[in-house]
Amino acid sequence: MSTTPQVDVVGVGLNATDTLIPLQEFPARGSKVEFESASILPGGEVASAMVACQTWGLRSRYVGKFGDDYAAQIHRSAFERASVEVKLFTAPGCPSYQSFILIDASGERTVLRRHDDRLALHPAELQRDWITSARALLVDGHDTAAALQAAQWARVAEIPVVADVDKLYPAIDTLFPEIDYLITSNNIPGLISGESDLPKALQIVQKKFGSKLAAATLGHDGVLAFDGSQLFYSPAFNVDVADTTGAGDIFHAGFLYALLQDWPTQRQLEFACAAAALNCTAVGARGNIAPIAEIEHLIATCPRRRSAYNFSSLKSGD
Repeated sequence: MSTTPQVDVVGVGLNATDTLIPLQEFPARGSKVEFESASILPGGEVASAMVACQTWGLRSRYVGKFGDDYAAQIHRSAFERASVEVKLFTAPGCPSYQSFILIDASGERTVLRRHDDRLALHPAELQRDWITSARALLVDGHDTAAALQAAQWARVAEIPVVADVDKLYPAIDTLFPEIDYLITSNNIPGLISGESDLPKALQIVQKKFGSKLAAATLGHDGVLAFDGSQLFYSPAFNVDVADTTGAGDIFHAGFLYALLQDWPTQRQLEFACAAAALNCTAVGARGNIAPIAEIEHLIATCPRRRSAYNFSSLKSGD
């Protein structure tokens, strides 16, 4: 009999230590640009999502691997402060995953990454009950074999699997059929389907892999999704952006929260967009994980951004 405690969400995937450098202008090649500050903060797609879910009252578990450097302690301390349960592995003699993030005056970020192959999480390191004692699973597919194992266990246990995909990692196509809610960056559906029209690409992807929902996040244009019968579009919220780092991470956390509330699809997407928008009003991947009440207030009162995408023929929820 399993002794692993029950949680609401479990995340298997990346963590990162972010060095954030705000700039007044993005450097041209060969130039020298002054900067006033640099902040070292914890980040990473799945790690940040688990912290957000815990902040909103969901019992959260993170499964991942660190190096044996100072960065690992930064993450451990952050998880402890947030009360996230952790199942952590250490790669001896290895630096943790690092990101150097340049933030321009508009809040848009450019990310430089460093990841050692020794940080790979392997299927043999996972335990089934870490996954099956949760109500939902989040994977990012970076360590595809481990993500696939976790997703297969979740599928057998009838636990919904949500994916955060911003890159087509090797063999990641083996993972897609195990995903219930496939949420990607805006270019991924086209790369998978070969279709340049995003609404059509999402429909192809959803049908190909049989997911309950295929969605693409569109940055400051919101999110577009297809559930097998209809398209859903939720515009982004018009907020003062300080830093877009972590917007996708908090979007996925917001989607997980909304999914476990059993809200309708349009409400799930709207809540996730609002949570992501508020996070962008402060610096860092976890800059402003806002309280639920603040997210709901934004939804009720904040105007939406006008999309650069041609979705004029779509109605929200139609």
